[in-house]
Order: sequence, then structure tokens, then C-alpha cells
Amino acid sequence: MAESFVGGLKKFLVETNAMSLALGVVIGGAVGKLVTVLVSGLIMPLVTLAIPEGDWRAWSIPMGSQKIAIGEVLGAFIDFIIIAIVVYVIASKLMKTEVKK
Repeated sequence: MAESFVGGLKKFLVETNAMSLALGVVIGGAVGKLVTVLVSGLIMPLVTLAIPEGDWRAWSIPMGSQKIAIGEVLGAFIDFIIIAIVVYVIASKLMKTEVKK
């Protein structure tokens, strides 16, 4: 019973490319963390120097007792764009390598 389960699981992982998908998710998460650190530690301090008001991530619009966090939304959008560009560049390089083979 255990051997048939292990064999079936192995066959499933190989035939459905589940291992490739899992590796892609793990690598994508790692790339996302790396780019987020680069953006928050390197790029955004440079942007903050260029903006005279300083901490632009703290920008907000008061709405009564609440605030709309424009700076946080803008920061998340910039992070997403940079991560998307990095993932695109890596994926396109990998796809070119795969097509050549």
C-alpha cells in the first residue's frame, strides 16, 4: 500500500510538473523578498532624498477620523512594479535558454 502511494505520488509530481511549480513559487517568493529589501533599503531612500518633504510613505489624506494612506499604497505599487520587472527579466532569460535547448 505504501509503495503504491509513493509511486503514485512520484508519478503525479513528474507528470503534472508540480515540482516545477513548487520550485517556481519558492524562487518567486525569494526574489520578491530580495527585491523588497533592495527597494526599501536602497531605492526608496534615494527617492526620499529627491522629495523635499522627506518620508513620502507617511503621506495620507485625512477623512474625518480615518486617513487614506496614499504613501503606503504608492510604495506597494512601486514595489510591485519593480518585482514584476525583475521576475519578467529572469523568466525571459530562462525561457530563451529553454528554447535554445
